[in-house]
Amino acid sequence: MRGRTAFKTTTFLFLLAIGTSLATARVDPRQGEVRAALADAERGTLDARTAAALADHPLYPWIEYAALRRELRHLTADRVQGFLDRHAGQPVAEVLREAWVAELARRQDWSGFRAFYVPPPPGSGRTPSDAMRCADLAARQATGAMDAAWWRDLEAAWTVGRSMPDACDGPFAAAASAGRLTPALRWARIELAAEEGAPGIMRVAARGLPPEDAALAADYAAFIEAPHDRAGGWPRTERSRRIAAHGLAQLARRDPDGAERRLEQLVAALGMSEADAAPARYQIALWTVASYHPGAAERLARVPESAYDERLHEWRVREAMARQDDAAALAAIARMPEAQRTSARWTYFQARLLERLGRSEEARTAYAYAASASTFHGFLAADRIGAPYALCPWEPEHPAGLVREIEGHPGLQRAFALYRIDRTAWATREWLAAVDGFDDARRIVALELAQRDADWWDRAVFSLGPNPEFQRLYTLRFPLHHDRILREQARRNGLDPALVAADIRAESAWMPRARSSADALGLMQLLPSTAEATARRLGVPWRGRESLFEPEVNLTLGTAHLRYELDKQGLPYLAIAAYNAGPAPVARWLAQRPDFDPDFWIETVTYRETREYVARVLAFSVIYDWRLEGRAVSLTERMAGRAAPTRRDRAFVCPATQAR
Repeated sequence: MRGRTAFKTTTFLFLLAIGTSLATARVDPRQGEVRAALADAERGTLDARTAAALADHPLYPWIEYAALRRELRHLTADRVQGFLDRHAGQPVAEVLREAWVAELARRQDWSGFRAFYVPPPPGSGRTPSDAMRCADLAARQATGAMDAAWWRDLEAAWTVGRSMPDACDGPFAAAASAGRLTPALRWARIELAAEEGAPGIMRVAARGLPPEDAALAADYAAFIEAPHDRAGGWPRTERSRRIAAHGLAQLARRDPDGAERRLEQLVAALGMSEADAAPARYQIALWTVASYHPGAAERLARVPESAYDERLHEWRVREAMARQDDAAALAAIARMPEAQRTSARWTYFQARLLERLGRSEEARTAYAYAASASTFHGFLAADRIGAPYALCPWEPEHPAGLVREIEGHPGLQRAFALYRIDRTAWATREWLAAVDGFDDARRIVALELAQRDADWWDRAVFSLGPNPEFQRLYTLRFPLHHDRILREQARRNGLDPALVAADIRAESAWMPRARSSADALGLMQLLPSTAEATARRLGVPWRGRESLFEPEVNLTLGTAHLRYELDKQGLPYLAIAAYNAGPAPVARWLAQRPDFDPDFWIETVTYRETREYVARVLAFSVIYDWRLEGRAVSLTERMAGRAAPTRRDRAFVCPATQAR
């Protein structure tokens, strides 16, 4: 591993290479004008003088787009085509094209739609939305292009288990009138819809079947909706058995006991084989074990081994752990596929179970293997044998010419400028178009510039690229920002700065304006209600939800809330769990497993999100120790709250298994 001095030298050389041009790129003297012009364009109040004054600005196409987007319902094809011609090859052109073809579909201007619609090219890995698939079918139908390709595309659109947009109604009706929606196609969609738990789609697909088949399909749909006793009288066919299994799998999610009772009846009535019953047995076992209900082990044993996937293998281990049956848990790990069994996570638990069963030499070998991973379980394994933590950072150096090339990339310049004025969706379109096709060296420079030039921290988290070596870009993947506020608030609340930084990285990837689907906001992803209550406890003014996008406000309230949870829960790993899931689930899990060691308690947490979150935050705290100090608090000690934040007793090494 390269030392901290080497890292600092590399950073200095990078900054020196981009020099004053970087400082210039960060400051756009017309940024405020552009922001205001975009707002005016969206309101329809952009005047010609302002537009002309910004015509040479790199973001002017987006201003023009914003004005056209507002007028979309009144645009003409000529105006759109003119825009596409002027900005050909730029993401803004494709964004307008997408909006325009959707508008043409709304107008049912099918000739116009065909003139502008460009489907993703074969082999691109991109697929059109259902809305575009259906609009394309309708357009080709209306313009007389119902060729062999049209029929193939129609069959593909029909043969899905979900509801399709209204634009597909006409093509589907035409196919039905032509006799092309054969009983085989109708039954195919009925079965797919049954698997998706969509009885309404099953009924729609059955409308063209002969009366006797339609009646059976309707009864199938009723069973998917609410399993009934009539299923015992269904024809003893593969289809009946599949429908029964799908319906019972749906029922198992809410009533595994009821699903199991009905399954035993239908196995005999319909002649269901082990393979036929497997989907239902899988869900019955899963929804029993996920709540650790009695009888989970027996239900897991009834699932054919061929039906096990990684998820159910993990739950078989957790179920045995929850019963504190170490031998059964160890046997369950042994039955995992090799790739899963030899991961750091399950090798670590294999070692823990071996150790508890008195097989210390075998345990030590397994710990040593797991300790080569830079993960939560790898770090815990290192603690068990007193080994340094494994970390192999890659801090590439770049020729100055390459940096200048990427810094001058027009698409990246537009992406960064858009991001700075809070147009993140547009910025992301520009970013993706710019880095598409970059080699590894160019992508890394782009990631560095995103952070240093635009404070766009999550690019190195969510846009790394497929190269597994990129996981070793720890300095990029684990940024540090707002350092003064972070340290100040951590000190004020008696928290370790590395733990606070880890929480921010897990919650928002350091994005101050992050917003979750649950309306958690800002760096530490606080719910406004939680933030308001925290402000009240602190005796500081509450300035409303928008203030949570201000880093200082968010860090002040977020660290105070983390301290509050730590005081209530008593132990850091419980506080982290409560920060994610809330105190009520944590209290329930503690009542169910009151005397568990922290690592076993975390692994048996019911919620996957919380289970992974706690492990992620704790692992990140080790990496932030590396970033802040070069040495780390023992993760085992930190997890249990027994370590002083200033004690650094774990060094980092790059083991041969990770070195490249």
